[in-house]
Amino acid sequence: MTRSKDSDALRAAQMYYLQDLTMDAIARELRTSRSTVSRLLSSARDSGLVQIQIRNPLDTGPELEGRIRMRYAVDVHVVPVLETLNEAETLDRVAMQAARTIGPLVDSNATIGVAWGSTLSAVSRHLTRKITHDSVIVQLNGAGNMHTTGLTYASDIMRRFGSAYGAQVEQFPVPAFFDHADTKRAMWNERSVQRILDLQSRMSIAIFGVGSVDSSYPSHVYAGGYLAEEDLKVLSSSDVVGDVATVFFRSDGSSDGITLNERSTGPSLAELRQVRRRICVVSGASKINGLRGALAAGLATDLILDEGTARRLVSLDSMPQQSR
Repeated sequence: MTRSKDSDALRAAQMYYLQDLTMDAIARELRTSRSTVSRLLSSARDSGLVQIQIRNPLDTGPELEGRIRMRYAVDVHVVPVLETLNEAETLDRVAMQAARTIGPLVDSNATIGVAWGSTLSAVSRHLTRKITHDSVIVQLNGAGNMHTTGLTYASDIMRRFGSAYGAQVEQFPVPAFFDHADTKRAMWNERSVQRILDLQSRMSIAIFGVGSVDSSYPSHVYAGGYLAEEDLKVLSSSDVVGDVATVFFRSDGSSDGITLNERSTGPSLAELRQVRRRICVVSGASKINGLRGALAAGLATDLILDEGTARRLVSLDSMPQQSR
Protein backbone atom coordinates (compact mmCIF):
# COMPACT_ATOMS: atom_id res chain seq x y z
CA MET A 1 0.00 0.00 0.00
CA THR A 2 1.08 3.58 -0.59
CA ARG A 3 1.60 5.82 2.44
CA SER A 4 -1.75 7.62 1.95
CA LYS A 5 -3.66 4.39 1.48
CA ASP A 6 -1.92 2.90 4.50
CA SER A 7 -2.97 5.93 6.55
CA ASP A 8 -6.57 5.70 5.31
CA ALA A 9 -6.67 1.98 6.08
CA LEU A 10 -5.43 2.63 9.61
CA ARG A 11 -8.01 5.40 10.16
CA ALA A 12 -10.81 3.21 8.80
CA ALA A 13 -9.73 0.30 11.00
CA GLN A 14 -9.60 2.46 14.11
CA MET A 15 -13.09 3.81 13.48
CA TYR A 16 -14.54 0.40 12.64
CA TYR A 17 -12.87 -1.80 15.29
CA LEU A 18 -12.22 0.68 18.13
CA GLN A 19 -15.06 3.19 17.76
CA ASP A 20 -17.72 0.77 16.46
CA LEU A 21 -18.70 3.04 13.57
CA THR A 22 -20.56 1.50 10.65
CA MET A 23 -18.98 1.39 7.20
CA ASP A 24 -21.55 3.94 6.03
CA ALA A 25 -20.52 6.34 8.81
CA ILE A 26 -16.83 5.82 8.03
CA ALA A 27 -17.49 6.46 4.35
CA ARG A 28 -19.16 9.77 5.18
CA GLU A 29 -16.28 10.85 7.44
CA LEU A 30 -13.61 9.87 4.93
CA ARG A 31 -15.71 11.27 2.08
CA THR A 32 -15.53 8.10 0.11
CA SER A 33 -17.76 5.14 -0.81
CA ARG A 34 -18.79 2.21 1.34
CA SER A 35 -17.04 -0.19 -1.06
CA THR A 36 -13.79 1.77 -0.64
CA VAL A 37 -14.11 1.48 3.14
CA SER A 38 -14.59 -2.26 2.76
CA ARG A 39 -11.39 -2.47 0.68
CA LEU A 40 -9.50 -0.36 3.22
CA LEU A 41 -10.55 -2.68 6.05
CA SER A 42 -9.47 -5.71 3.99
CA SER A 43 -6.12 -4.03 3.32
CA ALA A 44 -5.69 -3.33 7.03
CA ARG A 45 -6.22 -7.00 7.82
CA ASP A 46 -4.02 -8.29 4.99
CA SER A 47 -1.12 -5.96 5.86
CA GLY A 48 -1.16 -6.83 9.55
CA LEU A 49 -2.44 -3.45 10.77
CA VAL A 50 -5.39 -5.39 12.17
CA GLN A 51 -5.11 -8.83 13.73
CA ILE A 52 -8.36 -10.48 14.77
CA GLN A 53 -8.41 -12.98 17.63
CA ILE A 54 -11.37 -15.10 18.70
CA ARG A 55 -11.22 -16.33 22.29
CA ASN A 56 -13.18 -19.57 22.51
CA PRO A 57 -13.61 -20.79 26.11
CA LEU A 58 -13.69 -24.35 24.79
CA ASP A 59 -10.52 -23.87 22.72
CA THR A 60 -7.71 -26.20 23.78
CA GLY A 61 -5.19 -24.58 21.42
CA PRO A 62 -3.47 -22.44 24.08
CA GLU A 63 -3.08 -25.46 26.39
CA LEU A 64 -1.58 -27.52 23.57
CA GLU A 65 0.72 -24.65 22.61
CA GLY A 66 1.90 -24.31 26.20
CA ARG A 67 2.70 -28.01 26.55
CA ILE A 68 4.53 -28.18 23.22
CA ARG A 69 6.42 -24.98 24.01
CA MET A 70 7.54 -26.34 27.35
CA ARG A 71 8.55 -29.74 25.95
CA TYR A 72 10.41 -28.57 22.84
CA ALA A 73 11.32 -24.91 23.54
CA VAL A 74 9.69 -23.66 20.32
CA ASP A 75 7.27 -20.84 19.57
CA VAL A 76 4.16 -22.71 18.47
CA HIS A 77 0.93 -21.85 16.67
CA VAL A 78 -1.83 -24.46 16.79
CA VAL A 79 -4.37 -24.02 13.98
CA PRO A 80 -7.94 -25.06 14.96
CA VAL A 81 -9.28 -27.43 12.31
CA LEU A 82 -12.48 -29.46 12.23
CA GLU A 83 -11.94 -33.22 12.34
CA THR A 84 -14.28 -33.60 9.35
CA LEU A 85 -11.79 -31.91 6.99
CA ASN A 86 -9.58 -34.11 4.83
CA GLU A 87 -5.78 -33.74 4.77
CA ALA A 88 -5.76 -31.46 1.73
CA GLU A 89 -8.27 -29.10 3.38
CA THR A 90 -6.36 -29.20 6.64
CA LEU A 91 -3.13 -28.36 4.82
CA ASP A 92 -4.78 -25.33 3.23
CA ARG A 93 -5.90 -24.00 6.65
CA VAL A 94 -2.44 -24.55 8.15
CA ALA A 95 -0.78 -22.94 5.12
CA MET A 96 -2.99 -19.88 5.49
CA GLN A 97 -1.99 -19.46 9.14
CA ALA A 98 1.67 -20.06 8.30
CA ALA A 99 1.63 -17.34 5.65
CA ARG A 100 0.14 -14.88 8.15
CA THR A 101 2.74 -15.83 10.75
CA ILE A 102 5.70 -15.57 8.39
CA GLY A 103 4.85 -12.13 6.98
CA PRO A 104 5.61 -10.04 10.10
CA LEU A 105 8.90 -11.92 10.59
CA VAL A 106 10.29 -10.94 7.17
CA ASP A 107 12.25 -7.69 7.17
CA SER A 108 14.51 -5.84 4.76
CA ASN A 109 18.11 -7.03 4.27
CA ALA A 110 17.06 -10.58 5.14
CA THR A 111 18.25 -13.79 3.50
CA ILE A 112 15.43 -16.31 3.67
CA GLY A 113 15.92 -19.98 2.86
CA VAL A 114 12.89 -21.77 1.47
CA ALA A 115 12.52 -25.51 0.92
CA TRP A 116 10.23 -26.93 -1.75
CA GLY A 117 7.47 -29.46 -1.20
CA SER A 118 3.72 -29.87 -0.88
CA THR A 119 3.53 -27.87 2.34
CA LEU A 120 5.62 -24.91 1.17
CA SER A 121 3.76 -24.87 -2.14
CA ALA A 122 0.51 -24.43 -0.20
CA VAL A 123 2.03 -21.74 2.04
CA SER A 124 3.34 -19.80 -0.96
CA ARG A 125 -0.19 -19.46 -2.35
CA HIS A 126 -1.40 -17.63 0.77
CA LEU A 127 1.41 -15.11 1.22
CA THR A 128 0.32 -11.49 1.46
CA ARG A 129 2.35 -8.69 -0.06
CA LYS A 130 4.91 -6.93 2.11
CA ILE A 131 7.55 -4.76 0.48
CA THR A 132 11.08 -5.24 1.76
CA HIS A 133 14.41 -3.94 0.45
CA ASP A 134 17.58 -5.87 -0.38
CA SER A 135 16.09 -9.18 0.72
CA VAL A 136 16.91 -12.53 -0.89
CA ILE A 137 14.91 -15.75 -1.18
CA VAL A 138 17.32 -18.66 -1.61
CA GLN A 139 16.31 -22.22 -2.42
CA LEU A 140 17.42 -24.64 0.29
CA ASN A 141 17.91 -27.77 -1.81
CA GLY A 142 17.99 -28.92 -5.41
CA ALA A 143 14.83 -30.22 -7.05
CA GLY A 144 15.93 -32.25 -10.07
CA ASN A 145 15.60 -36.00 -10.47
CA MET A 146 15.91 -38.55 -13.26
CA HIS A 147 12.49 -37.61 -14.65
CA THR A 148 12.52 -33.81 -14.41
CA THR A 149 14.77 -30.84 -13.70
CA GLY A 150 12.32 -29.81 -10.96
CA LEU A 151 12.95 -26.18 -11.90
CA THR A 152 9.34 -25.34 -12.69
CA TYR A 153 7.97 -26.86 -9.48
CA ALA A 154 10.55 -25.25 -7.20
CA SER A 155 10.68 -21.96 -9.08
CA ASP A 156 6.92 -21.44 -8.71
CA ILE A 157 7.31 -21.62 -4.92
CA MET A 158 10.38 -19.35 -4.87
CA ARG A 159 8.73 -16.89 -7.26
CA ARG A 160 5.66 -16.53 -5.02
CA PHE A 161 7.86 -15.85 -2.00
CA GLY A 162 9.95 -13.36 -3.98
CA SER A 163 6.87 -11.57 -5.32
CA ALA A 164 5.24 -11.38 -1.91
CA TYR A 165 8.24 -9.69 -0.29
CA GLY A 166 9.76 -7.86 -3.25
CA ALA A 167 12.87 -10.00 -2.82
CA GLN A 168 15.53 -11.28 -5.19
CA VAL A 169 15.16 -15.00 -5.88
CA GLU A 170 18.14 -17.36 -6.05
CA GLN A 171 17.37 -20.87 -7.27
CA PHE A 172 19.57 -23.89 -6.71
CA PRO A 173 19.76 -25.66 -10.10
CA VAL A 174 21.16 -29.01 -8.94
CA PRO A 175 19.51 -32.41 -8.39
CA ALA A 176 17.79 -33.18 -5.13
CA PHE A 177 20.20 -36.11 -4.83
CA PHE A 178 23.38 -36.78 -6.75
CA ASP A 179 23.95 -40.33 -7.94
CA HIS A 180 27.35 -40.38 -6.24
CA ALA A 181 28.68 -38.60 -3.16
CA ASP A 182 31.91 -37.86 -5.07
CA THR A 183 29.90 -35.93 -7.66
CA LYS A 184 28.38 -33.77 -4.94
CA ARG A 185 31.79 -33.05 -3.42
CA ALA A 186 33.12 -31.99 -6.82
CA MET A 187 30.09 -29.78 -7.54
CA TRP A 188 30.37 -28.14 -4.12
CA ASN A 189 33.78 -26.82 -5.25
CA GLU A 190 32.28 -25.02 -8.24
CA ARG A 191 32.07 -21.26 -7.79
CA SER A 192 28.49 -21.08 -9.10
CA VAL A 193 27.39 -23.58 -6.45
CA GLN A 194 29.52 -21.99 -3.74
CA ARG A 195 27.70 -18.70 -4.34
CA ILE A 196 24.39 -20.34 -3.37
CA LEU A 197 25.97 -22.14 -0.42
CA ASP A 198 27.38 -18.81 0.78
CA LEU A 199 23.90 -17.25 0.62
CA GLN A 200 22.52 -20.19 2.61
CA SER A 201 25.22 -19.70 5.25
CA ARG A 202 23.93 -16.13 5.78
CA MET A 203 20.26 -17.03 6.19
CA SER A 204 18.41 -15.29 9.01
CA ILE A 205 15.22 -17.33 8.40
CA ALA A 206 14.68 -20.85 7.06
CA ILE A 207 11.17 -22.04 6.17
CA PHE A 208 10.43 -25.72 5.62
CA GLY A 209 7.97 -28.56 6.02
CA VAL A 210 8.67 -32.08 7.24
CA GLY A 211 8.71 -34.95 4.80
CA SER A 212 7.47 -38.18 6.31
CA VAL A 213 7.81 -41.75 5.12
CA ASP A 214 4.45 -42.63 6.70
CA SER A 215 2.34 -39.66 5.58
CA SER A 216 -1.03 -40.47 4.04
CA TYR A 217 -0.74 -37.19 2.09
CA PRO A 218 2.58 -38.05 0.43
CA SER A 219 5.49 -35.65 0.72
CA HIS A 220 6.69 -34.58 -2.71
CA VAL A 221 10.13 -36.13 -2.24
CA TYR A 222 8.55 -39.56 -1.71
CA ALA A 223 5.84 -39.25 -4.37
CA GLY A 224 7.66 -37.29 -7.07
CA GLY A 225 10.14 -39.88 -8.32
CA TYR A 226 13.11 -38.65 -6.29
CA LEU A 227 13.80 -41.93 -4.54
CA ALA A 228 14.38 -45.28 -6.20
CA GLU A 229 13.16 -48.50 -4.61
CA GLU A 230 16.69 -49.18 -3.43
CA ASP A 231 16.83 -45.76 -1.77
CA LEU A 232 13.61 -46.48 0.13
CA LYS A 233 15.05 -49.78 1.36
CA VAL A 234 18.16 -47.98 2.59
CA LEU A 235 16.01 -45.45 4.45
CA SER A 236 13.98 -48.23 6.03
CA SER A 237 17.09 -50.13 7.15
CA SER A 238 18.45 -46.90 8.66
CA ASP A 239 15.22 -46.36 10.67
CA VAL A 240 14.55 -43.04 8.95
CA VAL A 241 11.26 -41.36 9.91
CA GLY A 242 11.42 -38.15 7.88
CA ASP A 243 13.41 -35.38 6.26
CA VAL A 244 13.80 -31.62 6.10
CA ALA A 245 14.94 -30.25 2.73
CA THR A 246 15.81 -33.83 1.64
CA VAL A 247 18.12 -34.45 4.59
CA PHE A 248 16.95 -37.49 6.55
CA PHE A 249 16.86 -38.27 10.28
CA ARG A 250 15.69 -40.88 12.76
CA SER A 251 13.07 -40.61 15.50
CA ASP A 252 15.71 -39.51 18.02
CA GLY A 253 16.86 -36.72 15.69
CA SER A 254 20.12 -38.39 14.73
CA SER A 255 21.36 -38.52 11.14
CA ASP A 256 24.80 -40.10 11.39
CA GLY A 257 25.35 -43.07 9.10
CA ILE A 258 22.41 -42.31 6.79
CA THR A 259 24.27 -42.70 3.52
CA LEU A 260 21.66 -40.97 1.36
CA ASN A 261 22.46 -37.70 3.14
CA GLU A 262 25.92 -37.80 1.59
CA ARG A 263 24.24 -37.36 -1.81
CA SER A 264 21.55 -34.89 -0.71
CA THR A 265 21.80 -31.23 -1.71
CA GLY A 266 19.98 -29.85 1.33
CA PRO A 267 21.84 -28.24 4.24
CA SER A 268 23.04 -30.65 6.91
CA LEU A 269 21.09 -30.69 10.15
CA ALA A 270 24.02 -29.01 11.90
CA GLU A 271 24.07 -26.23 9.29
CA LEU A 272 20.32 -25.74 9.55
CA ARG A 273 20.54 -25.39 13.34
CA GLN A 274 22.86 -22.41 12.84
CA VAL A 275 20.00 -20.36 11.30
CA ARG A 276 18.58 -17.94 13.87
CA ARG A 277 14.87 -18.41 12.95
CA ARG A 278 13.72 -21.82 11.68
CA ILE A 279 10.02 -22.00 10.82
CA CYS A 280 8.60 -25.51 10.51
CA VAL A 281 5.10 -25.99 9.04
CA VAL A 282 3.39 -29.36 9.50
CA SER A 283 -0.08 -30.53 8.56
CA GLY A 284 -1.59 -33.96 9.14
CA ALA A 285 -1.23 -36.36 12.06
CA SER A 286 0.25 -38.97 9.72
CA LYS A 287 3.43 -36.84 9.73
CA ILE A 288 3.78 -37.23 13.49
CA ASN A 289 6.86 -39.47 13.39
CA GLY A 290 8.70 -37.13 11.07
CA LEU A 291 7.70 -34.15 13.19
CA ARG A 292 8.90 -35.75 16.41
CA GLY A 293 12.21 -36.59 14.76
CA ALA A 294 12.63 -33.01 13.53
CA LEU A 295 11.86 -31.64 17.00
CA ALA A 296 14.23 -34.12 18.62
CA ALA A 297 16.91 -32.87 16.22
CA GLY A 298 16.27 -29.27 17.34
CA LEU A 299 15.52 -28.15 13.78
CA ALA A 300 12.70 -25.71 14.58
CA THR A 301 12.49 -22.49 16.57
CA ASP A 302 8.91 -21.88 15.37
CA LEU A 303 6.28 -24.55 14.75
CA ILE A 304 2.94 -24.13 12.96
CA LEU A 305 0.69 -27.20 12.97
CA ASP A 306 -2.94 -28.27 12.97
CA GLU A 307 -4.82 -29.06 16.16
CA GLY A 308 -5.14 -32.79 15.43
CA THR A 309 -1.39 -33.18 14.98
CA ALA A 310 -0.75 -31.08 18.10
CA ARG A 311 -3.04 -33.36 20.12
CA ARG A 312 -1.26 -36.42 18.79
CA LEU A 313 2.14 -34.94 19.60
CA VAL A 314 1.16 -34.11 23.18
CA SER A 315 -0.52 -37.50 23.60
CA LEU A 316 2.58 -39.40 22.51
CA ASP A 317 4.84 -37.31 24.72
CA SER A 318 2.69 -38.12 27.75
CA MET A 319 2.67 -41.88 27.13
CA PRO A 320 5.01 -44.17 29.07
CA GLN A 321 8.07 -45.11 27.00
CA GLN A 322 7.26 -48.83 26.85
CA SER A 323 3.71 -48.27 25.54
CA ARG A 324 4.66 -46.04 22.59
